[in-house]
Amino acid sequence: MGRNPVVGRQGPVYHAAEIPSEQAASTLAVKQIRSEIGHSETMRRTLRALGLRHHQQTVQVKNTASARGMLYKVRHLVEVAPGEEQ
Repeated sequence: MGRNPVVGRQGPVYHAAEIPSEQAASTLAVKQIRSEIGHSETMRRTLRALGLRHHQQTVQVKNTASARGMLYKVRHLVEVAPGEEQ
């Protein structure tokens, strides 16, 4: 029996979104890529506060310290990219 190749590549370290700094982008495009089912109520509330209501939904968020803090909490559930400038 061989070793399971997936072991050791699990958890938020390997699935975490890279959050750009405030100087890199003024807005962020946040896409929910994993379901909130099975996660704590505080993570669900954080996703709602970011404006994410559905799986695979994308929203534009201002790049502020409070938004980056919320994104850090749910970084394993979302994908983050620089947003379009307006």
